[in-house]
Amino acid sequence: MIRLRNVPLRLDEPEDMLADKAADKLKTRVISVKIARKAVDARRKSDVHFVYTLDVAVRDEASALARCRDAAPAPKNDYASPVPTRMPEDRPIVVGFGPAGMFAALALALAGLRPIVLERGEDAGRRSAKVERLRREGVLDPESNIQFGEGGAGAFSDGKLSTGVKDRRIPWVLEQLTAAGASVDIIYDAKPHIGTDMLPGICANIRRRIEALGGEVRFSTRLDGLETAHGRLTGAVAGGSTLPCSRLILACGHSARDTFEMLCKLIPMAPKPFAMGVRIEHLQADTDRAQYGPLAGHPALPPADYALAAELPDGRRCYTFCMCPGGEVVPAASEHGMVCTNGASPSKRNYGNSNAALLAALSPEDFPYDGILGGVQWQRELERRAYEAAGGGYRAPAQTVGSFLRGGPSRFGRVTPSYGPGVTAIDLHNILPPIITGTLAGALPIFDRKLRGFAAADAVLTGPETRSSSPVRMLRTDALQSPAVAGLYPCGEGAGWAGGIMSAAVDGLRCAEALIGSLEA
Repeated sequence: MIRLRNVPLRLDEPEDMLADKAADKLKTRVISVKIARKAVDARRKSDVHFVYTLDVAVRDEASALARCRDAAPAPKNDYASPVPTRMPEDRPIVVGFGPAGMFAALALALAGLRPIVLERGEDAGRRSAKVERLRREGVLDPESNIQFGEGGAGAFSDGKLSTGVKDRRIPWVLEQLTAAGASVDIIYDAKPHIGTDMLPGICANIRRRIEALGGEVRFSTRLDGLETAHGRLTGAVAGGSTLPCSRLILACGHSARDTFEMLCKLIPMAPKPFAMGVRIEHLQADTDRAQYGPLAGHPALPPADYALAAELPDGRRCYTFCMCPGGEVVPAASEHGMVCTNGASPSKRNYGNSNAALLAALSPEDFPYDGILGGVQWQRELERRAYEAAGGGYRAPAQTVGSFLRGGPSRFGRVTPSYGPGVTAIDLHNILPPIITGTLAGALPIFDRKLRGFAAADAVLTGPETRSSSPVRMLRTDALQSPAVAGLYPCGEGAGWAGGIMSAAVDGLRCAEALIGSLEA
């Protein structure tokens, strides 16, 4: 196969024309064509179009490759989940059933190791009801919410699968997701996503596959402790009993703060840079016009997104993250009396607003609290302050961009805040520290020059956004084990080794591979 890049297609042209376009570029007859990548090229607003990368079969590959500079041999994806040559005496344990834990457990199950998964939250169905109750009624279950439960935090987000990570495991992960019910276009879309309406069911299907392979998922079961002897793991304490265990993948997620507190007494950890800020909302129609120009609203185009970053004159950095076209701002609290936000979109991305995290990058030197968990303590302080200022009930503080930048009252206009259980108009400068508000205020005009209307006076800021990534890192060796406890594999976002669904899934696979490899030692 030949990998052919830069094949354009007008918005009104059907994909059936791709074979002819490939033949024209390669100057030879094409036997078959498969889409490897599809993206929107909106650099020129007068000529917004699609651009494809294709895997093409031809009779004479050598001649075609010589004639076209956009052609190269198609890469081979030969990743397969490893299989051990011997079985361990005890079943491996996976803690957490978010993307990292889920794919670690799947790999272990495919290897015949019958993993036991401990997940503090509930299954997708029960969890969905708890998430909806928080959104509608302001009633929080601290053990089953947007952070905890089947699928992890990613299950109630936009389900974005784009990542800066380059890894041979990514196509395999996408294949498992499509086998579980995701649309096949995630395999080739340049910015793949699944949608919060689809993710819970897909996660449940992967769990059923793990169970069919002999694995076990124990919901409402939190890891309460670890037992060790002579520097090696011997057991996991959960549900009031101790499970014998010599190998455990710890994928607890970035919001398992009580788990962090337990672990920092047992294994080496360190504070790590992360980011905090707010969610910014615009009308999706405005975002479409800013990105697509006169072609905004064309039925062939997806809802527009963006990714912005800036370094301010004082060296502070600000960026957008987890942009959700056609979505809503959602409550992401996991502890009583605290408020934080996240973003979500359904698979069709057909809600009226777009939203994204607007974040100030922070380093441990910025933290007002010392110690390994200084970042966690800071998160809690801001979330508690927001809860109290907004009047309780898990309402969130919100402010228009115009009010945030120039003062005066917030009068919500064209952009209606989408956050449930509701917002309270508050000056965010009274909740967030100057190191954050100053960075956001400095970046907004810069982003407005990059994306027209980004700093529109009626855009809405809802906060705080505190859970963009883990504020701690659990140290690990080249064998991906804790240097203090052999057999313990810190994994994924919570351990500080991933940032997003795909990178977490990849890290879960890497830890599963390392665990399987340890059986050969």
